Amino acid sequence: MKRLNKAEYFISKKAGMAINRYGMIGAGDKVLVGVSGGKDSLALLRILEQRKIWLPVDYAVKAIHVITDYDQRSRVKTKELRRYFESIGCDYVFKEIAIAGKNRLARQDCFWCSWNRRKALFETAEELGFNKIALGHHKDDIVETILMNMIFNGEISGMNPVQSLFGGKIAIIRPLVLLEEREIRRYARDAGLPEIKSGCPRDRDSKRVLVRDIIARLARANRDVKTNILKAPHRVKDEYITEIPTEEILVIKSGDREPQGK
Repeated sequence: MKRLNKAEYFISKKAGMAINRYGMIGAGDKVLVGVSGGKDSLALLRILEQRKIWLPVDYAVKAIHVITDYDQRSRVKTKELRRYFESIGCDYVFKEIAIAGKNRLARQDCFWCSWNRRKALFETAEELGFNKIALGHHKDDIVETILMNMIFNGEISGMNPVQSLFGGKIAIIRPLVLLEEREIRRYARDAGLPEIKSGCPRDRDSKRVLVRDIIARLARANRDVKTNILKAPHRVKDEYITEIPTEEILVIKSGDREPQGK
């Protein structure tokens, strides 16, 4: 692996700040890195492998790529990813799952695919004895998730930097939480990461893409919009919030009709 230039160093250092701030990786940890083939997960894998060289903390890293029967470029991606994993000297595993046949409700939304991929990560981590799963979510992803959950689910929730699961047996970690997508894009360019195209049939047709476009337009009016959305769930002013009984409103609305004459 080649040495980092100045820009790469500072981006890697920012990821290190997140790792240290939230206690993501400790001595003896075994980290399974979910790699989709996009720039975010490839950058995350390279950063974690690179940091092993100069950090006194001894931890293991293994890449995993989950292949589904929805992926239209699975063979090409597998070949390209294998070449990249071997070029940086990282252990790896490919996990194939068939989810189209299980899709009795004919669901084609991102949640269905994501849920099955996540399940495969958990199962593989348990099989191989890994206690951490690293995902490439960055600051923009978390901001988009907060807004998506508000708009489509009517709740305020996002993604934690560290999420303990199954009674502490496995923890999801997100070392890129302090980085914006533009920074990772620059890192990918400077590091010469391969451009592995997505095989997802809905890559440009999802709720996340819609929300991303909304945020981009808002950011043209206020450059702090991402940070403000990120901070909002932690700055709730209870005195200005009253619960609105939406169920009652729906009942009233559905029954708000003039009685029919006999």
